[in-house]
Amino acid sequence: MKRGRRRGSRARKSYLIAALSAASLGLLLLYSAYLRLSPGNAGKPVILYVNQGNGVVDGSNFAAMLSTARSHGFKTVFFQVYRAGNLLFSGSELGGFVTDAHSQGLKIFFALYFTSASQTLPQSIYGLGEDGISLDMSTLPSASQQSLFGNLQAGYRSGVTAITTTNASLALKPEILVLETYAAGSQGFIRHGIIASVGVFATASKADYERQFQYALNNSDGVMVFDYAGLVKSGY
Repeated sequence: MKRGRRRGSRARKSYLIAALSAASLGLLLLYSAYLRLSPGNAGKPVILYVNQGNGVVDGSNFAAMLSTARSHGFKTVFFQVYRAGNLLFSGSELGGFVTDAHSQGLKIFFALYFTSASQTLPQSIYGLGEDGISLDMSTLPSASQQSLFGNLQAGYRSGVTAITTTNASLALKPEILVLETYAAGSQGFIRHGIIASVGVFATASKADYERQFQYALNNSDGVMVFDYAGLVKSGY
């Protein structure tokens, strides 16, 4: 009988520990949601980056991407439409993506990924209703980056200019500057005046992802998550 009571006691203790753990996790998530919605964070950009090199997003799964973005609290999508010199979509396709994003209450930027100084801006995509254009060109020489950004400033009038960079001391001044702070040792570069970022691939768990996300949001002017394919794969 004593052994039976001990087993029952251990079982009740296990149930209690499990319940307390679940309650703690729930409180953590509620606290995280509170911080995101706190007055100091209100209005900050919360951006999801779609990297076509990690997983193609096109007309067949664009709606699913938007649904994921909304369910995770993102307000803006940086959608890669130009990669290594190739424009991935027609003007009519891009216009449709813009319409769909706006119908879901999301902003959409066309992200342009450059890998060579010989690649040029695809000016045919200007003015399709997008909220802005972002240049992703960290591997290019400084002079090439300056030239591309100068040409964008000179010719683009229908939206916001943005740059996504790994260079913490970048001299260029777009309206939105996203610093890729997910690399090891890069959190020290998180500051106000830039939008910090989180790499899903550089997180160990959902709790770690939430911690990094919240730190970036609290200590900069917003947060960008790299990237949609990784977020889906992780199951966060």
